[in-house]
Amino acid sequence: MPFLDAELTDLRRHMGYPAYGLGNGGFSNWRFYQAYGLLEYRLQRLSDAEEAVARTYLTTLASLEAAVTDASDTLDTDTAAAWTRNAREVTERTRLFDDWRRRLCGFFGVPPGPALGDGSLRMVV
Repeated sequence: MPFLDAELTDLRRHMGYPAYGLGNGGFSNWRFYQAYGLLEYRLQRLSDAEEAVARTYLTTLASLEAAVTDASDTLDTDTAAAWTRNAREVTERTRLFDDWRRRLCGFFGVPPGPALGDGSLRMVV
């Protein structure tokens, strides 16, 4: 079954690619980005089994993304009785979430989009 528009939006977003819009031209169109064009081509031509795998990624990524935002609920607590907040929780959850996003890119055979990057440190001088 073809992806719903919301699923396509989430797939692009999780892989770090910009919004597609109406796809009717302009300078931000996918034609100007080779990887984005490849992504769009693959999104429209997956087998049923591949779509099922992609939907599994979407389910996993939705729960990981929610866990990152939910972790912010305890940022105001440093110590409570015997419980101590993990100060690195948001960073660790974000790193795990981004790792799964990169795995999704690998499944589609496209490089991570500009909003995700490859996970390496880059310095602009």
